[in-house]
Amino acid sequence: MIETLPRREREVFETLCRLDGGTAAQVREALSDPLSDSAVRTMLRRLETKGLVRRDGGGDGFVYRPAPRTETVAAGALQRMIDTFFAGSAASAATALLGMGQRLSPEEAAALERAIDQARARDEEAGQ
Repeated sequence: MIETLPRREREVFETLCRLDGGTAAQVREALSDPLSDSAVRTMLRRLETKGLVRRDGGGDGFVYRPAPRTETVAAGALQRMIDTFFAGSAASAATALLGMGQRLSPEEAAALERAIDQARARDEEAGQ
């Protein structure tokens, strides 16, 4: 459903996901191209109506959080990116990410190795 959102609503939602929640003012400040406070509140209300955002009362006003788990949203967005730009190949996407020149920490490298080992084990169990 996220891919069908208007551009600015999607940007507000993605910003909220990146923050893992926040007030309308915090979302507004984190936007790359800020909107008015009332516009951010309107978009958050629309996203709440669509079931993508939940609102909790807080000492400083309402705190908004992504309703779906951030990991679920990220997985869907990543799958759409892989399908769109890498012809469905996760390996091509991973190779492109690693080729961007950022250094991996030892922990990140170990996590990638574990993920590859787990994927191989799943493939072996499936008889591939």
